[in-house]
Amino acid sequence: MANGQSLAELSESPVLVVQTRERVYRLRAGGAYNVGRDPTADIVVSDPRVSTLHAVLEQGSHGWEIEDAHSLNGTFFDGHRVERMVIDHDETFQLGHAQDGAELSCSLETSAGAEPEPEVDPGGDTMVVPNPGYALDDDATITKFEPGLPRRVSRSSPQTAHPSAVVRIISDTLRIGRATDNDIVVPDLMVSRHHAELRVVGEGRYRVVDLDSHNGTYVNGHRVDAADLTESDLIGMGHATYRLVGNELRESVDTGDISVSVQNLIVRTPEGKVLLDEVSFPIAQRSLVGVIGPSGAGKSTLLGAVTGLRPATEGTVRYDGRDLYTDYEELRHRIGLVPQEDILHNQLQTRRALLYAAELRFPGDTRSEEREHRVDEVLDELGLTRHADTRIDRLSGGQRKRVSVALELLTKPSLLFLDEPTSGLDPGLDKTVMEMLSELAHDGRTVIVVTHSVANLDTCDRLLVLVPGGKLAYYGPPEEGLREFGQRTWAEVFQAFDREEDRDWAGEFRESPRFENYIADALPDDAESTEVQRPPAPPPPASQSKLSQLSTLCRRYLAVIASDRSYLALLGVMPLLLGGLIAAVPSGEGFTGAPGTNTDAPTKLMILMFGACFVGTGNSIREIVKEQTIYSRERAAGLSAGVYLMSKVLVLGVITILQTAVLFVIGTIGESFPPSGIFTSVEVELILAMALLGIASLALGLLVSVSVNTSEKTLPLLIVLSMAQLVLTGGLVRLPGTPVLHELSYLSPSRWGYGAGAASLDLDTLSPHDGGPDPLWKHTLGTWLLDMGVVAGLTMIFLALAWYRLYQMRPRRRGARPARI
Repeated sequence: MANGQSLAELSESPVLVVQTRERVYRLRAGGAYNVGRDPTADIVVSDPRVSTLHAVLEQGSHGWEIEDAHSLNGTFFDGHRVERMVIDHDETFQLGHAQDGAELSCSLETSAGAEPEPEVDPGGDTMVVPNPGYALDDDATITKFEPGLPRRVSRSSPQTAHPSAVVRIISDTLRIGRATDNDIVVPDLMVSRHHAELRVVGEGRYRVVDLDSHNGTYVNGHRVDAADLTESDLIGMGHATYRLVGNELRESVDTGDISVSVQNLIVRTPEGKVLLDEVSFPIAQRSLVGVIGPSGAGKSTLLGAVTGLRPATEGTVRYDGRDLYTDYEELRHRIGLVPQEDILHNQLQTRRALLYAAELRFPGDTRSEEREHRVDEVLDELGLTRHADTRIDRLSGGQRKRVSVALELLTKPSLLFLDEPTSGLDPGLDKTVMEMLSELAHDGRTVIVVTHSVANLDTCDRLLVLVPGGKLAYYGPPEEGLREFGQRTWAEVFQAFDREEDRDWAGEFRESPRFENYIADALPDDAESTEVQRPPAPPPPASQSKLSQLSTLCRRYLAVIASDRSYLALLGVMPLLLGGLIAAVPSGEGFTGAPGTNTDAPTKLMILMFGACFVGTGNSIREIVKEQTIYSRERAAGLSAGVYLMSKVLVLGVITILQTAVLFVIGTIGESFPPSGIFTSVEVELILAMALLGIASLALGLLVSVSVNTSEKTLPLLIVLSMAQLVLTGGLVRLPGTPVLHELSYLSPSRWGYGAGAASLDLDTLSPHDGGPDPLWKHTLGTWLLDMGVVAGLTMIFLALAWYRLYQMRPRRRGARPARI
């Protein structure tokens, strides 16, 4: 009994009536009631400022009391923060903020002699939370009512081992989704409004069918369109996991309280070099783990292996008992990764950048107000609300890192990894960022941070030290690390690693009591595991909402361009300058004259075509390489490589077409043209040829951009490609009969684009030349269509190769292998 009270005293104690925004609770004396954001709390308050476990209500010796549970944002009464307070009247508390925090209204109601009330009243909005001291039915149930009647859920206590809810299947079809008209409502923005259906297909036989959801329905970690189920199968949707038991569907919600077990990770290169050597360690829930070590010790390799982005050659990573590598397609939505470089477009305002990210990660049926609400929640949680309308490149280093963290927190990941988040920050910001990460960890998620900074390691719950060769030299509390190595500072520890290269640091740690305490005793017992052969993961169905992704990427790209005024001005000025230079080139009779008399026309046409090549390649050659960190992260989160590439082509294509048209108009001021071309006016045919050539050059630039690893390499390549296209047009050098150049020219878009322009002008007749006529310049519709068709074909080849390179940048997967379960 609570505080030594007898059952008789408890029965005479007043009932505490607690009202939140969502519902009313009636609490009986005799136990402690958890209040928090965790869906399995006794009293759930969904406001993002409320901690997972925020406060506790309990009948004490002086009556009902509320006690703050070391919450991040505090419990307030009458504008003042309180740690513990007796509730002796009708009181209203604010959770998370002194003025506008989530309200928790409490009032006392005498319950002497009252009959016990049912646990759930389907007809009203009141939930009775029974006295935990009484014997209760442990089964938590969702009852499916007839259409039109409300459905009620009672959640199991977080202390029980039961699932968060159980659904008894009493109809042929159960629909699951985010909308309130579903049979099972999942309040998770990663779940579509109508996500999936569970169908009865026979006596004791069930099938799950995906309803074209955005983030997919998974069975045993593999995305499916439809699958027959057994009781051993796990069905995943967003943060919820379901399992069939008889005629019940048992739900477990991933609220962030998950543990990670890393066992025997080995990473080898194709040449056999070991980058990570037999690394094992456990990560407890709600903990902050720091990873340090000298350069080249394997920290980034470890990060890739534990996140699943670059799986280890051998070993396992278990996410709350599930094999991360096997179930990666499902579990990747619950993992956040903040690389060292910024993963947002710095030209955008903070809130706008996060809204675009929310559009890409949440289902297309998510309403704009839902996305905006989630973005505002994350901004408030990280203290960025006052910077919501500030451009990211105008924020301080620490604030920019918070924005990158905010991006990952949108989907409420249970695991958050950060690579060098304090790199380049001053000591004060370093400490601020590490304290922020500690708060994030203790507020309901597990955080792993790779860092070179050793100044604020005391904020970590566990410290992992790697030595060169990818070996584990220490894992345990930070305060015991220096004692393990017998040094006063971490700088001296790293110096010792350099001095004593042949010393077996990992072997010494394995023999120490700390290894036994912090690793061996905490990892699962392999002896209790069984080896089973898991089939290789089937390819997932095609990703959904491609048009929605394309729309978001195009709008974001246009916003990025529009926000950079200097770049926008350059895009507008470049065709004007190039056109002016071309107009200054003397052209005699322009593009007319008697047959064999106009020697200037080929030069003028060559310069026009070269301008189209330069504009197209220059627009695109840096566009992918400068965003490779952003693309890699979004690709891991589900972005389609083809959609990303197409967004570049569409936006840059429109810009390039406009630029080539302006370039032609200005460059041909005062020029005369033949009265007609092949099928329309010569001017229109030349603009079409230049526009298509510009698009082909744009595609070539994108291929180069995705093939290099730094932006600095693109300028030399732009010069080389531009000069090559100029020479291979055929206007500078007569190509038919010229060895090597003639053969190479067939791979150059400029050769065919120039040919289309020459065919429109009938250049072989207009301009005298030595040798036979060029077959690509014939003044016929067939030749013009051939020239234009080859330019279009080269464009498609360049784009296909660029897509393949982008596709290769997806997270690698490991093939079929034995897996312990």
